Amino acid sequence: MRLLPLFPLNLVVFPGEKLNLHIFEPRYRQLVEDCLTEGITFGIPPYLDDQVQPIGTEMRLVKVERAYPSGESDIRTQAVGRFRIAELLREAPGKLYAAAQVEDFPADAEPADAALRQRISAQIEHLYGALGLQKLFIELAPDYATFDIAHHLGLSTEQEYALLSLATEPERQRFILVHLEHILPVVLETERLKERVRQNGHFKHLTPPNF
Repeated sequence: MRLLPLFPLNLVVFPGEKLNLHIFEPRYRQLVEDCLTEGITFGIPPYLDDQVQPIGTEMRLVKVERAYPSGESDIRTQAVGRFRIAELLREAPGKLYAAAQVEDFPADAEPADAALRQRISAQIEHLYGALGLQKLFIELAPDYATFDIAHHLGLSTEQEYALLSLATEPERQRFILVHLEHILPVVLETERLKERVRQNGHFKHLTPPNF
């Protein structure tokens, strides 16, 4: 158990993700200063349904990109892991910002399932092709993890949090596959509808059936 400063936000950050933030509130200006002077990390637990969620992502301050005379700043951060909140403190001792007693989220006990990844890749290729985003699919690394693609699949914030909370990579793969199999027919039908709308009023060259 350890004390971790918190920066709750209405978003989900996945391990390995880089996140740029504009810091303006006094409590988080103090947090950035402590990160710089003490080398500490901080946590971003999602703030959903008007409450701080129990699982979050630990962040490391990489760089202060710009410091403003007002005390505000633009910072670059990177996610280094997940944690689970055991006890939430509205203020860290002697600080303006919140904190929590946290436990490190257990490391993945199972490796990725190659067959599931292949099925996911086929669904993503189909989805991105329908949306005209083939370039994004081509840029996928062959050994990508679910956290690498999670922000690019049309998941809601609540769904992203559910994904963040899953313990193993195969569990996350199955979660994503179910999601893709659900939304792909909707996307394809929407694209067909858009095409019909674009064609409405145009002269059509149709071959009638022989009967």
